Amino acid sequence: MRLQGWILDLYSSPQGMVLWLLTPNQTRHKLIDVSFQPAFYVHTQERALEQLAHLVTARFRAHCRLAERRDIWQAKPLRVLEVTVCDPLCFRPAVHFVQRAKPEARLYDSDLMLPTLYCWQKHVFPLARVEAETGIDNQIVALACTDDPWALTYELPPLRIMQLRLAGLSHVNPAHGRRGALEVEADGETHVLDDSDISAAANVARLLKRYDPDLLLSEWGDSTIMPLLLQQAERYRIPLNLNRDPDATVERSRARSFMSYGRILFKDSSTTLFGRLHVDAANSFMADKCQLDGLWELVRVTKLPVQYASRTTPGTGISYMQMELAWRDGVLIPAQKAEPEDLKSPDELLAADRGGLVFTPKLGFFENVAELDFVSEYPSIMARFNISPETVNCPCCPGAPRVPELGYRICEKRQGITSRVVGRLIEKRGGLKRLAHEAPADSAQRYKLQREALKWLLVCCFGYTGYKNARFGKIEAHEAINAVAREKLLVAKEIAEKRGFELLHALVDSLYVRKPNATPEDYETLACEIERQTRLPMAVEAVYRYIVFLPSKQFASVPVPNRFFAVRADGELKVRGLECRRHDTPPLVSKMQKEALTILSEAEDFESYTKKLEMARAILTRYLERVEEGDVMVEDLVISKRLTRSPRDYQKASLTAIAAQQLFGREVKLRPGQVIEYVITDAEAAVPNDRVRAYALWEGWRGYDRKKYREMLRGAFDLFLKPCAEIPRSIFES
Repeated sequence: MRLQGWILDLYSSPQGMVLWLLTPNQTRHKLIDVSFQPAFYVHTQERALEQLAHLVTARFRAHCRLAERRDIWQAKPLRVLEVTVCDPLCFRPAVHFVQRAKPEARLYDSDLMLPTLYCWQKHVFPLARVEAETGIDNQIVALACTDDPWALTYELPPLRIMQLRLAGLSHVNPAHGRRGALEVEADGETHVLDDSDISAAANVARLLKRYDPDLLLSEWGDSTIMPLLLQQAERYRIPLNLNRDPDATVERSRARSFMSYGRILFKDSSTTLFGRLHVDAANSFMADKCQLDGLWELVRVTKLPVQYASRTTPGTGISYMQMELAWRDGVLIPAQKAEPEDLKSPDELLAADRGGLVFTPKLGFFENVAELDFVSEYPSIMARFNISPETVNCPCCPGAPRVPELGYRICEKRQGITSRVVGRLIEKRGGLKRLAHEAPADSAQRYKLQREALKWLLVCCFGYTGYKNARFGKIEAHEAINAVAREKLLVAKEIAEKRGFELLHALVDSLYVRKPNATPEDYETLACEIERQTRLPMAVEAVYRYIVFLPSKQFASVPVPNRFFAVRADGELKVRGLECRRHDTPPLVSKMQKEALTILSEAEDFESYTKKLEMARAILTRYLERVEEGDVMVEDLVISKRLTRSPRDYQKASLTAIAAQQLFGREVKLRPGQVIEYVITDAEAAVPNDRVRAYALWEGWRGYDRKKYREMLRGAFDLFLKPCAEIPRSIFES
C-alpha cells in the first residue's frame, strides 16, 4: 500500500521504529520500520577492540567491524570499532555493556536520541511530508521525504487539537494548591469538568474517544492535570487512553532543579504520549515564547521529536543540528566534551576572559535618536569569519589570520560545523523576514513566530561554544567571537563619530546615536557605511522621537546599561529594565506603568513630555485611590518569586521565604528554582507569618498592605519624573 502524509510521531518499540502517519484525508496509520539499525563507535587499543567485538556479538544481535572515522580535533582519522545493533531497544543496553566491559574505552555516537538518529539515516524529520510504501503488518518497505526542513513556506499537518486547562490564573502553579475546574476545549466546544469528581477521568476518556485529537495542548498538564487524571483512572479503574498507541505506556519523567549561568532553575516533570502529542505551554519555553508555529519550525530544522523539543532548551536543538552535520561528515560525536581549554598565561587569561563591549549611556531625555543594530551579530561573526570550535587554533594552518587582541588562528582549509549551521539559520531567518513584509497580517504573524524560534537557536549557538558540557564546545571559540564583536563595535563607534553623530549608548551589538536635524536616510547611510567597513550586516532598528536613559535604582547619578524607555516615530514603545518588564512585579503595578507609558508615548519632544506627564500622573492617582479604598482584585496583587533554595534552608525571614514555608507547612512539595506566588498582607508586622500570604492559601479576610502597594506604585511612576527633576536641563537641549 502506498501512503502520503505527515510524520506525526516517531519512537522505538520492540517491533522496530514506529511512525504515525497523518494523511490529508484525516486518517492515521501506525507504521513499523524494521530496517533501522543504530550504530555507535568505540575507541581504545586495537587488540582490545577485537576482543570487545566478540563479547558484544555473543551478548546482543549486533554487527561489529573495524572502521576509520574522523575526530574533529585531530588531523588524522581514528581506528574505531563500529557496533551496529539490530534491535533499537538494545542500543542503550549495548552501550552500557561496553562501558562496563571496557571502562577505559572512549565511546562516540552512543547517547544520541534514536528517533533523531533515524531521521538522519532516512532523511526525514518530524512533521515532514513523506511517501511511504508498506507491506504486511504495516511494515515500511520504502520511505521518501517530499519536504525540505529549510523551505520558507510549507504545509503543516491538519492536526486535531484538544486543549486542557484549569480555571483561574494561568501563570499560577496549581500544584501549590489553588486550582479550579478542569476545562476541555475541542472543535470549538468547551466542557467544564470538576477535577475532584471521580468521573473527571471518565469524562476525559469519553472526550478523547469522541474527538480523537492528535495534539493535547495543556496548561500545567505535566505537573498537575495529567498526573491527577492518571491517578484517578488507576484508583477507579477507568480506561483512560491518553496514548493513541494501545501497545505503549504513558511515559513520566521526574522534576529536577539545576544551575544555569549562576541561576537556580527548575524543570518540571513531563508526560510523554505515544501516537498522540502532548505539549504543556506552562512547561515549554518555545511554545510559550513562539507559540505552536515557532515550535513547529524548531522541530523541522532540529529534527527533534515534537514532545521532546517542546520541553528542552533551544541549546539542545542547536547541539543536535551541529551533531547532524558532524554525523554526515563522518565525524565522531563524543558522548561528552573532551577538548580542554588551552594553557594560557595570566596576561592571556585577562585578555581573553572578557565579554561584549558596553558604553554606559548618557543620562537624560534625548530627541531624534537612532538605534543601529548588528543583525544577529554573534552568529554572523561565526558564519562570516569561520569561527567554530574546531577552526580556532587548528593544527593545519599555522599562518592563518589572527583574531584581534587574542592572536588566535582561524582555519582556512575547512568551514566549521558551527559556521555552517548558523549560516543556514541566518539565511532562512532573512527569507522569513522578507516574506513577512509581503504577506497579509495572519501569514506575517506566522512568519514572525518562525523567525523568533530561529532567533533563539542563534542566541544559544554562541553560548554553546563556551558551554562546559557542549560536545563540540571550545572556550577559545567563545573568546574569539567576543573579541571580534568588541573590535567591530569600536569600529562602528569611530565611524559614527567621524561623521558627526553623537554616541549616547552602545551595548554589545547596538549603538544609540543622534545628530541635529538628522533624517532617517542619514541614519541608513551610516548603517550602510558601518556594514561595509565591518563586513557584518547592520540595520537601523528604529528612529525614536525620544529616548530616556534612566539611572540606577540605588544611585540617582549612576547610569546602567539596560534601563530606558523610547518611543518610535509611529508611537510604538520600547521598554527595558522597568517594572512592567519584570516577572516579579504585581500586575497592578505593571498595568499602571503601562498606562502611564501609553500617555507619555504621545509626546513629540521634551516640552510635550512634561505636559503629558501631568496627564500620566492622573493615572497614578487613580490607582493609588483604588488601593486605598480596597478596590483591587487580589489577582492584581500577586507577586511571583523564584526560590533559590528549599523552604527549610532559608536563614532569614524574607517575604519569599515566609511564603515558601507557609506552602511547605501545607505539605506542598517545593524545589529550588520553582516560582511561588504571594500577596503582601502587612510588611511591617512583628510576626513574620503575618507579613505575607501565599496566594494558594489566600483568605480574603486577611486584606493586603495598602501602604506597601502604594509605595510600589509611586516607585514605578517616579522614574518618569527623573528627566524633569534630577538631570540638568542642558542635557535635553540639542
